[in-house]
Amino acid sequence: MQEAFVRAWSKLDRFRGDSSFATWMHRIAVNEVLGWQRREGRRGQHLELFEERIESRDAASGAADVEARLELERAVKRLPEGARNVFVLTGLYGHSHEEAATMLGIAVGTSKAQLHRARRLLAEQLQL
Repeated sequence: MQEAFVRAWSKLDRFRGDSSFATWMHRIAVNEVLGWQRREGRRGQHLELFEERIESRDAASGAADVEARLELERAVKRLPEGARNVFVLTGLYGHSHEEAATMLGIAVGTSKAQLHRARRLLAEQLQL
């Protein structure tokens, strides 16, 4: 997050106002995350950190609920990168296919196909 703010600060003079500032800032943040994943080869690590937070936060709640969430997170982590990225952007963050396609540099049809693929693979993994 800090790197995204530093990057935005350094490029503030390039903000043209074609979109809202929030959209511009979000794009910078997404680019930073994708670049970090490419540079560090840490795909999926954010899900591991999320698992640890859920485990510690929900220790007092029902173990079955925690286990179900962890199973879903592990299944998402096992998705192919393209399907996982589209699933997270559209399914978890609520972006449209057009927005996800723009952020990932893919066609809208590819975004739709990747989401379909992600859902199918998750259903298979979770035996739904």
